[in-house]
Amino acid sequence: MSAAENDARTGTRIAPDADVHATAVLGEGTSVWHGAAVREDVVLGRSCIVGRGAYLGPGVRVGDNVKIQNNALVYEPAVLGDGAFVGPAVVFTNDLNPRSVTPEGRLKSADDWHAVGVTVLEGGSVGARAVCVAPVTIGRWAMVAAGAVVTRDVPDFALVLGVPARQVGWVGRAGVRLVEEGEGDEAGRGSGRFVCPETGAVYLEKDGVLSEIDAP
Repeated sequence: MSAAENDARTGTRIAPDADVHATAVLGEGTSVWHGAAVREDVVLGRSCIVGRGAYLGPGVRVGDNVKIQNNALVYEPAVLGDGAFVGPAVVFTNDLNPRSVTPEGRLKSADDWHAVGVTVLEGGSVGARAVCVAPVTIGRWAMVAAGAVVTRDVPDFALVLGVPARQVGWVGRAGVRLVEEGEGDEAGRGSGRFVCPETGAVYLEKDGVLSEIDAP
């Protein structure tokens, strides 16, 4: 459906003061709340929530069941996978070398720079007031802590925090920090098997890559 319409049949809702471009497309059950701006050619999947005051730049692509919280700034050409979470006041940049003017002092136009985007893969979460400096990819089910500044790619299931963000552990699909099985050997090496305390799901780490053993 066109984003210019409200459709009770599909459950799509647009607040009266939201600014949704006529060329944006909203999936069934998606809501855009007060003061949000959804620019031209944005595509939002099914059952998404765009919070108060959030901004989605032209052509941003969003999967199903995505939450973009209040005052988040998602600049083009960002891509958000299914189940991604973008916390309040998060910023996704799109200019690797930001300047208002050219070296000659002329105000830059769209033709004077090449936009680069942030990608969040399936289930990835970015906490409140974090900044992701494009181009970076947030891996599947990874978690970026509140206030972090991400300057390089985040692996699947990784937990990162700080400025600049660094990995401090692993998280599972439930968002809970995983616990490594066993005490490790005499050299201090762990078993490489991690368990989610909430769901009991088991993961295996090898060469810095975490994989699900019993993925649903």
